[in-house]
Amino acid sequence: MILVVGGLGAGKRRFILEELGYAPEQLSSIPEEGTPVLWGLEALDPLPPLEDLLGREVVACREVGCGVVPMDRADRDRREAVGRLCCDLAARAEAVYRVNCGIAMRLK
Repeated sequence: MILVVGGLGAGKRRFILEELGYAPEQLSSIPEEGTPVLWGLEALDPLPPLEDLLGREVVACREVGCGVVPMDRADRDRREAVGRLCCDLAARAEAVYRVNCGIAMRLK
């Protein structure tokens, strides 16, 4: 599994399509759909279990740990849960990329 993280509009989709070689129809934000690329992990509610995500070829997630900390407790808890899930994914991933300004940096 490859984890791709980056801010909103940072170039994650272009990296996945052009550099990793996937087609647009292979990206889905629906976990049950079974496409090789899960797009938008941060928006899923509820968050899928780690084991379900490890079966994907690529998981893309917007960075949630940067920026203004939400005032609402539920929003902070959600951000924490997404961040911890990404940490667990990164630990088990074959490769981890961070995309910023359209440039992908391999972290692992």
